[in-house]
Parts: sequence; C-alpha cells; structure tokens
Amino acid sequence: MGNKLYVGNLPYSFSDSDMEQAFSQFGAVNSAKIVTDRDSGRSKGFGFVEMSSPAEAKAAIDGMNGHQLGGRGLVVNEARPMEPRAPRTGGGGGGGYGGSRGY
Repeated sequence: MGNKLYVGNLPYSFSDSDMEQAFSQFGAVNSAKIVTDRDSGRSKGFGFVEMSSPAEAKAAIDGMNGHQLGGRGLVVNEARPMEPRAPRTGGGGGGGYGGSRGY
C-alpha cells in the first residue's frame, strides 16, 4: 500500500487545511490538496492526502472511509496513478458539406 489517498465526496466548502486537520488524527500528513475547477476556482468535491507512512494511510482509510463530514459520507481509498488521456484534436465533425448543397 502507498501513502497517497484519494478522498471523495467532500463538502464543497472544505479547504486544504480542513482536510489536513481531519486526517492528522491518523498520523503525519505530508500534503493535503483539494482539486479545484480551473476556471471558477471552486472545489470539485475531491482531493488527495499523502500520509507519512503506509500504516498511517491504512489507518486513515479505516477511520475516514464512510465517515460523515458536512452531511456527506466520505470515500477514502488508495490513490491510483492517473490514466493517460487521449490527445485533444481540433473539434467538429468530419469533412461534410454544410447546409443545402443545391442539387
């Protein structure tokens, strides 16, 4: 087991420091980061916590998964590596003719 945890179903008002404080009861928190929308800056309702050891990460999962926080049941599990995304291409449907063709 690794040290990095995914934390989902967070209250949207939750901050990085709120998350660090909540998880510190299970050990030393190396980092706590809420994922925010790039345009609005608002929370997306999930984030990541990195504990200082795998044992502390396991304790945090056991203690926080399903825990009610701000009226929401948290989802806490080991973070998985991010999957590569397909490259974005110039949009639009392909090569047809627009509108009436006149024949």
